[in-house]
Amino acid sequence: MGVLYKSTRSKSEPVTASAAILKGLAADGGLFVPDQIPKLALSVEQLSGMSYQETAYEVMKLFLTDFTEEELKNCIAAAYDSKFDTEQIAPLREADGAYYLELFHGKTIAFKDMALSILPHLMLTAAKKNQVNNEIVILTATSGDTGKAALAGFADVKGTRIIVFYPKNGVSPVQEKQMVTQKGDNTYVIGIHGNFDDAQTGVKKLFADKELSALMEEKGFQFSSANSINIGRLVPQIVYYVYAYAKLYAQGKIKEGERINVVVPTGNFGNILAAFYAKNMGLPIAKLICASNENKVLYDFFRSGEYNRNREFVLTSSPSMDILISSNLERLIYRIAGEDAGQNAELMKQLSGEGRYSLTPQMEEQLSDFYGNYASEEETAQMISSLYRKTGYIIDTHTAVAAKVYEKYKAETNDGTKTVIASTASPFKFTRAVMQAIDEKYAKEDDFALADALSELGGVKIPEAIEKIRTAPVRHTKVCEKDEMRSVVKGILGLE
Repeated sequence: MGVLYKSTRSKSEPVTASAAILKGLAADGGLFVPDQIPKLALSVEQLSGMSYQETAYEVMKLFLTDFTEEELKNCIAAAYDSKFDTEQIAPLREADGAYYLELFHGKTIAFKDMALSILPHLMLTAAKKNQVNNEIVILTATSGDTGKAALAGFADVKGTRIIVFYPKNGVSPVQEKQMVTQKGDNTYVIGIHGNFDDAQTGVKKLFADKELSALMEEKGFQFSSANSINIGRLVPQIVYYVYAYAKLYAQGKIKEGERINVVVPTGNFGNILAAFYAKNMGLPIAKLICASNENKVLYDFFRSGEYNRNREFVLTSSPSMDILISSNLERLIYRIAGEDAGQNAELMKQLSGEGRYSLTPQMEEQLSDFYGNYASEEETAQMISSLYRKTGYIIDTHTAVAAKVYEKYKAETNDGTKTVIASTASPFKFTRAVMQAIDEKYAKEDDFALADALSELGGVKIPEAIEKIRTAPVRHTKVCEKDEMRSVVKGILGLE
């Protein structure tokens, strides 16, 4: 029996993987979750000799069961090709007693490429399978990285348009330049006066807007999402945890069945949820270490059992984690609520209305796999500096948050379990924060001069993604208020 996908908020009829990918969000506002977590079918010995592409097929076929072998292998081959600048796709780098899983070797130098390189291929295959003739409008909110990765994936893909909203003053200069210089006749990038949560809430409202949906259907359009709320984003992220474990085994770093810890810098909770799913597939993961920045809503959640977004929003040097509403957490809440859609829907209603909800003691007991902590801005900078001085290895701000939280975890627990840290972005994406952390003398240089200095210091070639935007013309200049998002979308689609 194949895996079907159901909503976290109602007992509506389950749908196939391809239908869930096309829809993005369930009609009731819930997120699609698999009706079962399949078990890994191969041993670590078998997986250890596989390429990234082969591993991807072995994992993804278990979740995307209505895709044929040929369809899925074609999607994987088109996604994980020469657009990645390393043959391994996701190499492991050992530094100071931890294994850094480098997830930033794709086209836009952030981990979002790992899933967004394949999502357009999955989506177009899904559209054919479901006889969808509408033009698919990818509607996305970004805190910095998803936007560019989605734009790069969907640019000039026939039968699609992509509209990205980002917080105008809430991303790094390099992140913004990457987005606003994006080519493609079907790409639209709009800054909003507000933060990421405002953008994400606005996008969710548009998905739930029945009047707009009917108007779009009439004109031959339908929405889908490239955010991690889309199950087509989440499933490919499971792959790299399986791959990392198999490669540690292949390199003789761990024995078969030996448990590892995984540390993930987390904002929207999708990346660590993928690790949780990998663990539930049978991958020997011990602790899932959730690392937050000063927007420490998840840290407080794991410590207190209360999720509370009623707090000041902090702009940090790790902007992709500047999030107070972690959308993917809903999938975990649904699970620890015993897959009770009614209870989950009630908690989400409380979050929407009062900005908070509390877990029952029974739900809290099921979070023992997780450990949460956070790193301040000062600690993040100190981590970049100290790791560089110890090892010569340079990490970005998000990875530094994870490394610092791992340091705190070890100090608190004395746990010597071998640990993989998800390195989610290239330091070249956050040159100013990274170089200033290493030496204050870099404070006055511009971002591209800093890229040159970083290259020299780390002995690493400047990624093509950075070289490309040095002189690229700005193509997207539109900025709107957060309550104007609906009219902007209607304008782009000619629905006014």
